[in-house]
Amino acid sequence: MLHSHLTTLNAVSLVLSTFTAQGWSAEALLAGSGICATDLSRADTRIATHQEMQVCANAVALRRDIGLIVGSRMHVSSYGMLGYALLTSATFGDALRLALRYPALLGTLFELSLEEEGECVWFTASDYRENPALTAFNVELCLGSLKVICDDLLGHSLPLLGARFEHTAPDYQARYGECFDCPLQFQATANAFAFDKRWLAQPLPLADTVTHQAMVERCRKQNTEFTGREAWLGRIRQLLATQLHAAPGLEGLAQQMNCSARSLRRHLHGMGCSYQELLDELRFERAKQLLAQDRWPVHRIAEALGFSETASFRHAFVRWSGVAPSQFRT
Repeated sequence: MLHSHLTTLNAVSLVLSTFTAQGWSAEALLAGSGICATDLSRADTRIATHQEMQVCANAVALRRDIGLIVGSRMHVSSYGMLGYALLTSATFGDALRLALRYPALLGTLFELSLEEEGECVWFTASDYRENPALTAFNVELCLGSLKVICDDLLGHSLPLLGARFEHTAPDYQARYGECFDCPLQFQATANAFAFDKRWLAQPLPLADTVTHQAMVERCRKQNTEFTGREAWLGRIRQLLATQLHAAPGLEGLAQQMNCSARSLRRHLHGMGCSYQELLDELRFERAKQLLAQDRWPVHRIAEALGFSETASFRHAFVRWSGVAPSQFRT
């Protein structure tokens, strides 16, 4: 899958702070992501989802329960203007429904919904389409952070009636009990947690009509800008994906996008990526697809991806994945 989503550095920053406090270097966690230390100091930095996921993959390799740990630290204040808009909502239900309106500002990889079932409401995260190897991590991060947001909005812990997860129970299941404090079900048909629907009408302690209206308007404008940049990046990826056998180069791509090379480079930098990083990501995704089919020899795959020499493709694939193409295929 081609990752066209943009997101903030919130999760990455929390992952780094969690591990650096334990003595790990930031460089080890940022390896392969294209994110550098200077990016972390800029509040307006936007990164592509695949960059965030690379950092998370590095973190999971070091500690498998990191999703729950980071999720428990993602307070409502981590979401900027959206966080303030949620806090100043009139009721708990108003705040949750507002959050569902702006998934791009939440940075979620899921389709979120509130599903009533009798006297309870299930806060559900579905339609995950990213790296399958990080499914459990992302479920833990998503539901864990949503539970913390709920607690922050109310000013106390939201009592849960149950939580269910599509994946099997991990060996750190006890941490789930600490995070959700309710009956747990694994290998379920959905990823969700439930609470009494009477909580939806609960007035929020920090409700403020004037501030809320101002924050909602700013969220609307930010969302328009954010999703517009996603669409622009998506268009670039579509163009490159059809030309992997003969990549157009930065100049050629700029012409296809009806802008100057300088402007294209500047926009890409503002979104936390570069032409070469996008090209490498698309080549890597296509290479994995072709290697999985077990029909084409490696030299033909190299040609299809625009490499003049098979050895160059092998070196690039090792850099992307850590293993040679033949090892990946087996």
